[in-house]
Amino acid sequence: MRLLHSLNQKCRFFSICKRGFMDTVYISHGSPMMAIDESIPARKFLKTWQQIFKERPKAILVISGHWDTKEPTVNVVNRNDTIYDFYGFPKSMYKLKYTPPGAPLLAKRVKELLMANGFKRVHEDKTRGVDHGTWVPLMFMYPEADIPVCQLSVQTDRDGTYHYNLGKALAPLREEGILIMGSGATTHNLGTMQPSGSPVPSWALQFDTWLKNALLEGRYEDVNHYDSRAPYGKMAHPWPDHFYPLHVAMGAAGENAKAKLLHHSWDNGTLSYASYQFTARK
Repeated sequence: MRLLHSLNQKCRFFSICKRGFMDTVYISHGSPMMAIDESIPARKFLKTWQQIFKERPKAILVISGHWDTKEPTVNVVNRNDTIYDFYGFPKSMYKLKYTPPGAPLLAKRVKELLMANGFKRVHEDKTRGVDHGTWVPLMFMYPEADIPVCQLSVQTDRDGTYHYNLGKALAPLREEGILIMGSGATTHNLGTMQPSGSPVPSWALQFDTWLKNALLEGRYEDVNHYDSRAPYGKMAHPWPDHFYPLHVAMGAAGENAKAKLLHHSWDNGTLSYASYQFTARK
């Protein structure tokens, strides 16, 4: 009876979304300060999320640049705690809470899909909550914190193609009402950040423009090999943790997906808040 109950639960959770496949998205979450700084334009954009995307997801799978593991790992919890994975910020930020339900059934489904597509080892973390790459944007997108959330880690010792293929394995989730969301930053070189309002340096602008054109033109293979094909790829991403979530979102939408720029703004001189939507072509 217990097994039958579990199967019934799983079937209800992953019932096919009658209105079609969910799009995938990549959000540049930028600085943790967005949580309290009302002047950051991306914050205003995220607050309009439910006006843009009226279809409510059954659950949200977030691939965050703030969770890096040797092998793919999902968090399997019933309730997500708020992780304060930043230091030296205003005290008010450490009082913010975003504790959405966990999505253990989704976590198991992610593991199942990855292992069925050649990812031989997928781990479960039964204590981890949501890091700020997840809860900062979601607190504006879905402030009620009532949609189940699961996180999936990145592997920074692998490349863009690996993460694109990881996304491809997750594609079936789109027809199960799951929002697949990559969360990172289209430029992420913290050592070059300047005071708010500083001009954008040429290298950051060139990389950001190259990326936008490559995505809108569907040149996903170029994006997979950004480190050798993009201008200033290594300068924009000295470490790829915040860029690989983009590859997962791209891969999950399919090789013929159409990209759309949802929002674009700059802060701290070199931090691009460009965010993208990927729609599968039929």
